[in-house]
Amino acid sequence: MSTRLKAGTRHLVRFTLNGRDATGEAEPRLLLSDFLRHIVGASGTHVGCEHGVCGACTVRIDGSAMRACLMLAVQAEGRRIDTVEGLAGADGALAPLQRAFRRHHALQCGFCTPGILMSLAAFLACHPDPGEQAVRELLSGHLCRCTGYTGIVRAALDAAAELRGAAATEAGDV
Repeated sequence: MSTRLKAGTRHLVRFTLNGRDATGEAEPRLLLSDFLRHIVGASGTHVGCEHGVCGACTVRIDGSAMRACLMLAVQAEGRRIDTVEGLAGADGALAPLQRAFRRHHALQCGFCTPGILMSLAAFLACHPDPGEQAVRELLSGHLCRCTGYTGIVRAALDAAAELRGAAATEAGDV
């Protein structure tokens, strides 16, 4: 038997946000993107088109990159959600992807950047040694009106190499 949600009624949503337990109340039709920004305070999740086209709202849900504007907040119950705020270390140290974006000037206005970072983080976790074409195909799901994507591609490939090096060091292969 499923729980029927009532319009106009706020429902408790419990989930893991960037590795920590989180809760918030949401009406049944509240989008996850708005819930994250306005209820939970994860304002790095940007809202662009609200139709899943631009990619600005991309977050990781249970490890997979997903558009937060295409999911209801109540569907986050019991899930693990990672936002761009969770990429940096607890001490504030930037993640390899973030450092590579800075090195390669892979952002300008920064509006699309959080979604691109989250898609790349999920992609590189599954594809540690991508080629340029694979990165470009992934980026085809994101709209950026400032950079022309060249710096973003370079940053992604650079971060992948850094992550592979760190993994090899941890495994004792170096």
